[in-house]
Amino acid sequence: MYLKNISGILRRISRKILMVFFMLQMAADLVLCQLHYMVPEESKHGTFVGRLAQDLGLQINDMNARRPRIISKDGSEYFQVNLQNGIIFVNRVIDREMLCPEISICIVQLEVILDKPVQIHHVDVEIEDINDNFPIFSSTEFKLQISEMRQSGSRLPLEGAVDADIGTNSVTGYELSLNDYFSLDVQSYTHESKSVQLVLRKPLDREQIPLHNITLIAFDGGKPKLSGTTQLLITVQDINDNAPVFNEEIYRASLLENALKGTIVIKVNATDLDEGENSKLTYAFNRLVPQHVRTIFSIEENTGIIRVVGEVDFEKKNLYEIEVNAIDRGYRAMVGHCKVLVNVLDVNDNPPEMSITSLNLPVSEDSKVGTVVAIINVHDKDSGQNGKVKCQISTNVPFKIASTLREYYSLIVDGPLDHESISEYNFDIIAIDEGFPSLSVTKSIKIQISDVNDNRPSFHQGAETIFIKENNPPGSHVYTVTASDADTGQNSFITYSLSDSSIDGIPMSSYISINPENGKIYALMSFDHEQIIYFQCQIIATDAGLPHLSSNLTLHIFIEDINDNAPSALAPFYSTEPAVTEMVPRSSKVGQLVTKIKAVDPDSGYNAWISYKLKDLPRNSPFSIGRQNGEIIITRSLMDSDGDKHNLNIILKDHGLPEMSTIVTLIILLTEPEQELPTERKKHKEKNDDFSDANIYLIMSICLIASIFLITLIVYTVLRWQKYTQEINALKQNTLCPSIAGSWTYSQQRQYKVHLNGTPLKNDLILFTPNFPQSTVEDGNSNTGSLAFDSAGKVRGP
Repeated sequence: MYLKNISGILRRISRKILMVFFMLQMAADLVLCQLHYMVPEESKHGTFVGRLAQDLGLQINDMNARRPRIISKDGSEYFQVNLQNGIIFVNRVIDREMLCPEISICIVQLEVILDKPVQIHHVDVEIEDINDNFPIFSSTEFKLQISEMRQSGSRLPLEGAVDADIGTNSVTGYELSLNDYFSLDVQSYTHESKSVQLVLRKPLDREQIPLHNITLIAFDGGKPKLSGTTQLLITVQDINDNAPVFNEEIYRASLLENALKGTIVIKVNATDLDEGENSKLTYAFNRLVPQHVRTIFSIEENTGIIRVVGEVDFEKKNLYEIEVNAIDRGYRAMVGHCKVLVNVLDVNDNPPEMSITSLNLPVSEDSKVGTVVAIINVHDKDSGQNGKVKCQISTNVPFKIASTLREYYSLIVDGPLDHESISEYNFDIIAIDEGFPSLSVTKSIKIQISDVNDNRPSFHQGAETIFIKENNPPGSHVYTVTASDADTGQNSFITYSLSDSSIDGIPMSSYISINPENGKIYALMSFDHEQIIYFQCQIIATDAGLPHLSSNLTLHIFIEDINDNAPSALAPFYSTEPAVTEMVPRSSKVGQLVTKIKAVDPDSGYNAWISYKLKDLPRNSPFSIGRQNGEIIITRSLMDSDGDKHNLNIILKDHGLPEMSTIVTLIILLTEPEQELPTERKKHKEKNDDFSDANIYLIMSICLIASIFLITLIVYTVLRWQKYTQEINALKQNTLCPSIAGSWTYSQQRQYKVHLNGTPLKNDLILFTPNFPQSTVEDGNSNTGSLAFDSAGKVRGP
């Protein structure tokens, strides 16, 4: 009796320990999730589950923009989110018994994915059981045989009822119909397992009652309670009055999954107090043992050894309850019962499973570090250390893997991206579990880098020089500029244009034009070297990206001269005058200068180099002309035989190709002393006088303008000097205190050139430093950042 009480106490303690372990496991599962909601099963469509937006800290106004999506692992759509109020509600009626037939705590794991930016949240919805299932026995009646020799207190295992509900809604107790011989003993070994035994209260007498018909009632703990019944038909046997008894009522064994066929699980042993054939035992599985368990385990009839005969998989089932019978060989054999609990241990036999979702491609090259590129889901069917997985990237790329939530990782940008250097990355993502030996899975990923407009168009050099011959035909092609852009696509499409500038008030677009597509430059007018020699313009190359980027090219344009102007003589040889007359006394000596022909050519270079020559000069003419200077001199003494009038045709010729020339006529009259000038000569003199008056007016105008400029310059200098003086005085007051004002000396030999208000440096203004310590001066120098000193302490300039 004392031992029986001890065993009862131990059983109660073990049941409490199991219950505590079960509660701790529940709490651990709840802590691992981010949000946990509960909803009863069989809830109708639209039933409130939880305030998802409020619990995640989201604004209701952002729900439509963030586009929340609910994803479950099995692809079911039991729940949805109302985008108007952020409430998660039931979308489909859930039957907990169909969803979680063998799990006590039924949890639907949801992943809530938000966009802009990409976020993922884990939500667990626990399906609460309601009492919607009756306890059910496997048969409406059970036939039992009990020897009349069985003593009081003998026990007979009964098949319990099954209730699809869990917890208090499942089977919580049993009752027997009113009788004098039998009672029930119900014991719980685990939170799911209950042992129901029929206890004999007093000895049976077959002659009085050969058959007992008792009703067994099973009821659950729900509100209201539901119950099921079966009939126990107990036949009283008159022989073999000792049943086999096992050494233990509960046998416990542990077995590694994937155990080889033939592996011994455990050996059960029973004894029978009878003698002879009544004490010889055979072992067999109870008829309550399901068929799928019989395909995995077998028991040897004579030894009671249980072996593995099928596939043991921890991921399918990790605990087996096996009812074993020990049957004696006596007449009307008696049976002993025990239960074997086989705990399956996990081994690392499942590699991780990896899937990539929310892959945002292509990735912009200006993406910042930390930008999410993809969400990676990694799952391992194993448990414990075997189910822990870590992710890594196979090669060195500007991306990394960051853990976010349970079973989820983010592929994020971890360095600068440059489409022009690398436009595509190909690498592998490896998921490795922590089991031994470790198993892994590899998934290849390709990421394209999209181009952004981050490169300006560039010319080969910042300035180019071209030459255009004058008198070019309008519309002629004169040059082609070319720029390149390191970007691609639309960002590299370049258009060319002219900057807004002008020459002498005339827009640059009136001189030249540029084809915006190919950069060809055309002259819109015929240039004249004598009017314009040089001008420059800015060519702008602009790409088509957003925002637009551009660069400039300075184009120096020189107009080349061609020989298109003939030489022309200066006064008094005007084109309107047929000839010019000069008076030469007959007394003139040899080598005397008669006159000098002056000519000009608007062209330049060799085209403007003029030579002089007399045309059809008689052989005995007393006159000659200098080829280079145009001086006409007397080459021999004048004689009385020389005519009074000499007509000289002078050819003015340039050195261009082809040569161009002009002919002027000079009439030389040989005169005696006191002879008056002819009328043509007087007119020529008057013209020269008029020309001299014009020069005088020009000189007076230049002097007047120079005087005004000089006065303006003096006034400006005086005003600037007064401003400098005021600024220096203010600097003295702000920089030096009265106590050190007297320390301004030349002994320090440190001078600073003052540069105020952005004006150029003045060499005549020198500020001597006070007699401060060296460190103070150096601290002041470090602030300017633009002064340096030589060995004597004087400023060497920036």
